Amino acid sequence: MNIDFAKGGGLVPAIVQEHDSGEVLMLGYMNAEALTQTQDTGWMHFYSRSKERLWKKGETSGNQLKVRSMFVDCDRDTLLFRVDVVGTGVCHTGNYSCFFTPGEDL
Repeated sequence: MNIDFAKGGGLVPAIVQEHDSGEVLMLGYMNAEALTQTQDTGWMHFYSRSKERLWKKGETSGNQLKVRSMFVDCDRDTLLFRVDVVGTGVCHTGNYSCFFTPGEDL
């Protein structure tokens, strides 16, 4: 698979969606190594921009993401993963999804 990591300085956005419901759970970033680890293990791995290192989702919380399918956008610079949540959710706040705060009126 030919992903364009160059546009984003070596990183691509990775949208994570719950497989059965379609709920958007989080947005993370992946480098080539995180993508390879995810493909090799079947569990979501990301690249932490703040810690500047690879991390497996759930390595501290225990809330892991099992990959069911992956899609690449038309520009080949964004990934979408459909997953099963193993645990109580994905957000570090304890919420099921990272998208729980309503935005301002548009």
